[in-house]
Amino acid sequence: MSATAVASASHPASGPSIDDLLRLASADMKAVDAFIRARMESPVAVIPALADHLIAAGGKRLRPLLTVAAARLAREGRGAGETAHKLAASVEFIHTATLLHDDVVDSSRLRRGKVAAHLIWGAPSSVLVGDFLFARAFELMVETGSMRALKILAGASRVIAEGEVLQLTRAHDIRLAQETYLEIILAKTAELFAAAAESGGVAAGGSEPQIAALRSYGLNLGLAFQLADDALDYAGSSEALGKNIGDDFREGKATLPLLLAVARAGEAETAFWERALGGTEQAEGDFRRARELVASTGALRDTLDLAADYARAAKTALGAFTPGEWRAALGALADFAVGRAA
Repeated sequence: MSATAVASASHPASGPSIDDLLRLASADMKAVDAFIRARMESPVAVIPALADHLIAAGGKRLRPLLTVAAARLAREGRGAGETAHKLAASVEFIHTATLLHDDVVDSSRLRRGKVAAHLIWGAPSSVLVGDFLFARAFELMVETGSMRALKILAGASRVIAEGEVLQLTRAHDIRLAQETYLEIILAKTAELFAAAAESGGVAAGGSEPQIAALRSYGLNLGLAFQLADDALDYAGSSEALGKNIGDDFREGKATLPLLLAVARAGEAETAFWERALGGTEQAEGDFRRARELVASTGALRDTLDLAADYARAAKTALGAFTPGEWRAALGALADFAVGRAA
């Protein structure tokens, strides 16, 4: 997908934009896309067809974009290099593999605005193509010869899986502690953002303080991004989210907007939440009622306020670098992560 196409799909008509970052990284992302396209190939026809169904749908490509931008920042704007490009492609493959697996686990019907792959090719094919993409990711990592980058991204893959299992075991738990919720999203989402940025710094030969700062930036950015996503599930649109709004509610996921609304509920509202999220059939109109409660209790506002706190922490981490266009563009990315849900 071209940088222009990504740009048009990546931000609303107003509000924070990542256009500058996309422009700066355009050449790098073309190189990353070339690696992605080449490594999707397989003599087993269903593999490239299924993988392309999701990858060609675009999405924001924020994670591989983060890898090449981190490498550029650590190199003070000089070329990211082939190692960073291969690691960025690895990051995209890891992310796409987790999406394929997640959609099967969650029985999702829409992904990146398209019918979920498992509804077209079946759950077994989706899971196995996800496994293929994980394997391709690790092949690319090995090709770079960077054991440190391999360790970072392999560790992130493990943490993501742990986060998915933890979330699965706590589904329908409307009294989940906020600390546990944050642990889940840190593992499921923020860890790959952190690893993407950190590995970019490693690829560029950055200093230890720079690499640590990039990891902190990515981690806080990922937390802000996921909190905004969780808010969008109750207040956004399918177009903005890339999947059906209300999926978290229908799947019984205990996200922060829901947890805050439940904690502030009166007796009647508590009975509603227990019925609607207790694992039994939901009634028509339940999601509309849930949206009303999330908004009226201030749960939506407070979720976005916390997202903004993490976005500010991400921008603070960039203070380890000399001011310039790459640092400014990454700061704008932190604003975009939250602003798309404002």
